[in-house]
Amino acid sequence: MANQKYFPEGGLMSTRENAEALVSPASVERAMREGRILEAPAVMCDADLSVTVDLGCMRGILPKGEVVMCGAGESVKDIAVITRVGKPVCFRVTSIERDLYGQPVAYLSRRAAQEECTREYLSRLSAGDVVDARVTHLEHFGAFVDIGCGIVSLLSIDCISVSRITHPRDRFRVGDQLKCVIKSIDPDSGRIYVTHKELLGTWEENASRFCIGQTVAGIVRSVEDYGIFVELTPNLAGLAEYKEGITVGQNAAVYIKNMVKERMKVKLVLIDSGPGVGAPEPFTYYLPEGDHLDYWRYSPERCEKMVESFFDAS
Repeated sequence: MANQKYFPEGGLMSTRENAEALVSPASVERAMREGRILEAPAVMCDADLSVTVDLGCMRGILPKGEVVMCGAGESVKDIAVITRVGKPVCFRVTSIERDLYGQPVAYLSRRAAQEECTREYLSRLSAGDVVDARVTHLEHFGAFVDIGCGIVSLLSIDCISVSRITHPRDRFRVGDQLKCVIKSIDPDSGRIYVTHKELLGTWEENASRFCIGQTVAGIVRSVEDYGIFVELTPNLAGLAEYKEGITVGQNAAVYIKNMVKERMKVKLVLIDSGPGVGAPEPFTYYLPEGDHLDYWRYSPERCEKMVESFFDAS
């Protein structure tokens, strides 16, 4: 079997290799013999919950039982099938047959692609490994992300960034492409949990982007009686004095009054806020060498407060 990358769904669709495999029935048959994982859009779900996939050169059928990899004794939920429509799906071609009109029809298995992804990729990951991910949906407690072939992992809200947010939609949108770190793997279920904040830089790395005396853009993340927290980057926020009329989520222009490294404090003066104020730049990743972390420390040396993460690969 050819070496292949187990992308989050949608990652294969635009590749040359995927396009070439779907150019004709003959190329689809060749991909079937080679056991390749392909991607194409799901365009319809029938009454029997089989999903029609547009391969371009021919029609593909994804039977209900082949849509999702299930555990022992579990059955495929209808909602898991219906929600595939309008989205790219990965699959392996299991057979090619002729319909009543003599046209070729490919029968597909997304389940087989997910089983292979689990066996050949996900099962070999360990805590601290950096992986590609794609946001699939958002809940108040976290974001669900596809880490390969539609297999979903939970990114809890407290692991999204150091700067606190009220809901994952404050940071992400469905479809966003991310980098994540494997936080832990449940030894019994094999379920994988991921984290994100460790890739957004330490306090010093973020603070080095700013200087005392600058006026910069930020986002209001919290309004308290004693002050207003304004995020400068996802891993750096500062405190400004309380001011009436300020609401969470507003863009803000702030003057950097002081930065205290030993206490991880940024003192701000709120200059302006509201719709007319520009937003800060998109977040920046600080990727570790070798795409792996054993340990991450957010706090500077000799800081009174310790913020750190350990990744146990055992």
